[in-house]
Amino acid sequence: MMTLRQYAKGIESIPASTSWYLADLGEARGKQELFKNQAPQKLKVLREHALIESTLSSNRIEGVEVDVKRAGTVVFGKKLLTDRNEEEVRGYRKALDLIHSRSASLAISEETILQLHRLSRGEVWDAGKYKDKDGDIIEKYPDGRERVRFHPVSSAQTPEAMRELVGLWPDAMKERWVHPLILAAGFNLDFLCVHPFRDGNGRVSRLLLLLELYHLGFEVGRYIGIERVIEENKERYYETLEESSKSWHEGKHNPWPYTNFILSMLKVAYKEFEEQLSRVAEPRGAKTQRLLSVLANLDKPFRVVDLQKKVPGVGVDMIRRVLKDLRSQGKVKCLGKGKYAQWERAKRF
Repeated sequence: MMTLRQYAKGIESIPASTSWYLADLGEARGKQELFKNQAPQKLKVLREHALIESTLSSNRIEGVEVDVKRAGTVVFGKKLLTDRNEEEVRGYRKALDLIHSRSASLAISEETILQLHRLSRGEVWDAGKYKDKDGDIIEKYPDGRERVRFHPVSSAQTPEAMRELVGLWPDAMKERWVHPLILAAGFNLDFLCVHPFRDGNGRVSRLLLLLELYHLGFEVGRYIGIERVIEENKERYYETLEESSKSWHEGKHNPWPYTNFILSMLKVAYKEFEEQLSRVAEPRGAKTQRLLSVLANLDKPFRVVDLQKKVPGVGVDMIRRVLKDLRSQGKVKCLGKGKYAQWERAKRF
């Protein structure tokens, strides 16, 4: 909550690098709807792949791994699980399912946070419960040395800290203290500094980030595993988190390193999203099906150019060929001549 408190007081300026990220991400979100309309079959393939990537990567960051050969079974299957790690991996997938299916109605609240923790931790005794003992965040080195990376909020102060954090979120969004993406990264930083659970804080933080991004209209996480992108940059993740958490308890910390890391990962995900769509082959007949679906919902006369706008990626020649076939079947009628002629559906369409 210390980061959101900073923003509530007002900030003098935003780093130039942060502004650049925001501009790029605004453009990426603008293209998002075009991509979604252009290739629905491709998106289905990407959604299934992203679900596996997100589930496995978010758990691997925390040292929870499963046998690669059983990954598909653990994530999508219904068979019995063999150990605790598999239980946590499947639990994370259930939490993702909840966000993907109910993001619009799922508020940023203590209830949601506890529910995400309960799902992602599985049948462990303190799933869905705040920590009841104090504990520092320890970094362990290969040679056996250890050091304290951060002192989180005490267990006694955790409930109050979480109430304040979730209470600040709607005010921050309504009053636009800063750009919503900066608020999402700031909320994420505060959550990790509070460290409300005995275990599973990192995973819940990534689930919350995904949920907040969906609320803001940034849905790339449905198609690209943001958790996997973070995992591939894990060292930088921990470096920026530590850098931005220094003096957090005093409210004198610098949130921008971690904020820029989150924004940069989101930018990488959008770039990959665009690249993946260009690689994934659309199933044979998919374009024709998309065109027929649009025609089925056109009640008024239309032109070829109207169909081009409604079905991006489908060429004029294909549209004319489909219309010619439908006319021979008596399903559409041409009302004129030339490339600007109007068409209409017949009753038997």
